[in-house]
Amino acid sequence: MEYVQEQVTTLHDITGRVPDVPTDRTAVVVPMTDREYRSATASRIFAELESVGPGRVVIPLRAPSERVGAVRDWLAEFDLPMTLLWCNDPRVTDLLEAHGLNGAVGKGRDVWLALGVAAMDADFVVCHDADAKTYCSEIVPRLLSPLDSGFSFTKGYYARVEDGKLYGRLFRLFYAPLVRALRNAHDAPVLSYLGAFRYALAGEFGVTAELASNLRIERDWGLEVGTLGEAFGRVGFDGTAQVDLGRYEHDHRGVSGSGGLSAMSDGVGRALFRVCEANGVSPDYETLPVRYRKTATQFVRQYAADAAFNGLRYDVAAEREQVKTYSEAVRSPRDSGSPTESVGEPVGGLLPAWSDAPIDPADVREATRPRLPERQH
Repeated sequence: MEYVQEQVTTLHDITGRVPDVPTDRTAVVVPMTDREYRSATASRIFAELESVGPGRVVIPLRAPSERVGAVRDWLAEFDLPMTLLWCNDPRVTDLLEAHGLNGAVGKGRDVWLALGVAAMDADFVVCHDADAKTYCSEIVPRLLSPLDSGFSFTKGYYARVEDGKLYGRLFRLFYAPLVRALRNAHDAPVLSYLGAFRYALAGEFGVTAELASNLRIERDWGLEVGTLGEAFGRVGFDGTAQVDLGRYEHDHRGVSGSGGLSAMSDGVGRALFRVCEANGVSPDYETLPVRYRKTATQFVRQYAADAAFNGLRYDVAAEREQVKTYSEAVRSPRDSGSPTESVGEPVGGLLPAWSDAPIDPADVREATRPRLPERQH
């Protein structure tokens, strides 16, 4: 049975035990768009959360105004203490603009808004997506358990296997080989940290409320990598754990398109290189793309062998083509075509830690409150 430790503490699901943890002192953040409205997957997740008994569920929602009321009515059907944050309410833009924080929008910005609100009245915050088809009530307690025993940051990991194929392509074919290529050229603790996570791009993580209030957050698809960089700087190896969440089935994204893996690789790469440079690593952006492709090709060979061993389908040509596509994101963050930063926006596109922010989470909660008749929970 596998129970190998990494440089960060790794907690394995060896016995199937569900930890006894203070879920009532925990806020669960579930970022959503209106496409999850009444979906079977999201409905199942909220039904499972009912048995978890969290102190609060905070939903940062990105949706057109005409859909917000329907989403709120649907969420009210669940027996959960909900706080719905409408993240693209014009009042939010006005609030952020007034304090020099307006700029590019994305998942990271929504989660940042929710983290501030979630940490107001909780000791711990757990964040996970709303698209896991295999979600179960054990997820929150597993992510919460290390926090309750002295760690400050936890990250989930799991196997992405579905329909007889390996998924998790952005992690397998972009992040992991890129970090290894960087580690081969640089002996830096931050790279050892980034390379120690079994699924660094998982959307499932947990933090103490104190850490939640002291994390700067990337605005877009760089959320997960940027959070790792912040956790490294704040709590390091000793304050970090990763937790076995079993096997996950998520919604899958195509490679191309505005929400595809290629666009996501731009955000992930930009965040990764920002973290590197902030921690004294100066990548050679001229040679790195070639070194990345060479390393990623080795990964493809290894995954092909693993897939064959397990009787899974594996399209070597398609995987190599994705590596070629992702290599376009291997470039300096200053050359990545990121949105122009507005006056007063934090350097590097990061939103400030709530402990340093010029606005209060209570102001965010009010600005994101849907302008509908109040419901009591």
